[in-house]
Amino acid sequence: MGEMIEVKADQPISCYLAKPTGNIKGAIIVIHEIWGLTDHIKDVTDRFAAEGYVALAPNLLFEVNFSNVNLPELQLDLFDPKKRSEAQPKLRELMTPIQDPSFGSKTVERLKACFDYLYNLPEANQRVAVIGYCFGGTYSFALAVNEPNLKMAFPFYGHADQPANELANIKCPVRAFYGEKDEGLMSSLDDLKSRMNEAKVDFKDKVYKNCGHAFFNDTNTYTYSKEAATDAWNIVKDELKSAMS
Repeated sequence: MGEMIEVKADQPISCYLAKPTGNIKGAIIVIHEIWGLTDHIKDVTDRFAAEGYVALAPNLLFEVNFSNVNLPELQLDLFDPKKRSEAQPKLRELMTPIQDPSFGSKTVERLKACFDYLYNLPEANQRVAVIGYCFGGTYSFALAVNEPNLKMAFPFYGHADQPANELANIKCPVRAFYGEKDEGLMSSLDDLKSRMNEAKVDFKDKVYKNCGHAFFNDTNTYTYSKEAATDAWNIVKDELKSAMS
């Protein structure tokens, strides 16, 4: 359904762009997991286009060299209790470029360039939302903090470490999704809700029982939950429709 384009930023950003064939309801940025711009993320982007949204999935990890790595195998190994200890050092080494202190600020600026691209499309009518998974969930929060014209943010199992005074910059509703077995995020969720409340952000979370990290990824046999993913997708569609109306 989609095509590869480039969005101008400090460096050209390679993006997968999918457009509806009929009436356009708005636009959405789809931010990938730590695995980069995979076929799974392109499929999710196509799903949004099928629902009537111009959908843009940027490759924000173009500085990471994935060429010598079997990503599907590494992904599954990380969730396999028997192979996790061997896979974790491989992932850390692979992700060395994102440990650079400037990576976070550069990534937010690149996302803002993607936002501007969609915001300025006449057919989008200045209606742009964001959704992200894992790495993308974290940067969905970050974009919401840094882009006051965002219509909606849907972080899936992402981190939000900003203090309340920074979260107060969020001007759109935020709907966040988690798996109850995702211990690192669950242990900090109450604190996040407290900071969001202090910042007066329209924040709601949904926690799915018997699910862990990456429950939405239907290519990950260890983590995918059809029931949770379907429910979350329906919530996103309903909330997005409301935000874009």
